[in-house]
Amino acid sequence: MAFRDIYSSNFTEVLIAKPIEKSITWLLEGDPWVRYRTRLDLIQAGENDALVEADFNAILKDKRIKKLFSELEKWPGKVIKNHSDDKLLLHKLSFLADIGFTINYKPIQDIVDNVRNFQSKEGPYQVLLNIPKKQGGLGKNEFGWILCDAPSILYALVKFGLEEDESVQKALHYLILKVKNNGWGCTASNAIEKKFHGPGKTTDPCPYSNLLMLKVLAQSKTWKYSSACHKGTDTLLDLWENSYSKHPFQFKMGSDFRKLKAPMIWYDILHVADVLSQFEWVRNDPRFLDLINIITTKANIDSQYTSDSIWEAWENWDFGQINNPSRWLTFLVLRILTRIENGAI
Repeated sequence: MAFRDIYSSNFTEVLIAKPIEKSITWLLEGDPWVRYRTRLDLIQAGENDALVEADFNAILKDKRIKKLFSELEKWPGKVIKNHSDDKLLLHKLSFLADIGFTINYKPIQDIVDNVRNFQSKEGPYQVLLNIPKKQGGLGKNEFGWILCDAPSILYALVKFGLEEDESVQKALHYLILKVKNNGWGCTASNAIEKKFHGPGKTTDPCPYSNLLMLKVLAQSKTWKYSSACHKGTDTLLDLWENSYSKHPFQFKMGSDFRKLKAPMIWYDILHVADVLSQFEWVRNDPRFLDLINIITTKANIDSQYTSDSIWEAWENWDFGQINNPSRWLTFLVLRILTRIENGAI
């Protein structure tokens, strides 16, 4: 029996497993984006459901959401020196996409117009970078892109409903063709790539680049089942299986990697699990299930999850606390488990 039978606006009374019922009830007492995504992804209510519409309207009124939109008006924002910087606008753009905003909302249209102003000749969208000379950069601010930022922007655009847009297609095609047998390596725009190199071998896959490319391609009707995605998922699973010995580009899967953290910005266990869970052929893979087992052991007695680590720029959100369970974090985990049990969402 689907969750929608209980929690949509036209529910009928049925029984479901008590832990799940308790978790869903708790989520529906949370922030409007938690309620909104819970109804859509876990309960599977429709977009036209009265409660779904009410939750979305509440999202629009939230001061934190309004602040994100205000900040994104300044796109592309501050220069990027470290892609794990939680203040970067590209991470805030991705979060709005995670919530479920689309191009049908006028402020999103305005942001997208600004993003398009910075499209490179190759296709991917540029940001303001400062790459150290020791990594082949100029050591000063310059517009360009590398595979640590370009897929995040594309992810947001595709989630906004722009996959068929000509400029988005151009960017997707260019980056997909960069895949190798072991996934995606350290890649940059033409103006940078000749001298640019990350802290690793040119033949190694970049774990973070693979994660981001899979993240955007998982949203694509055209590319989700491509050989590129199979290569990328196998690369991430191999890195997990050999996490004690393989650390390409200094990305490790140790204790810090295994801490639950939101929003999904960097290379960590929840981000990797969320992306991998969107590919059907991964869901029964023992390596993936081992990853999931580590996550689920972190639940409290009420099947709620608490952040093990936080991003300081997001301290005013429920996942920015380490002392209390987070509804958004719990939702993200339950969505992964729902995909495993019931199929794609």
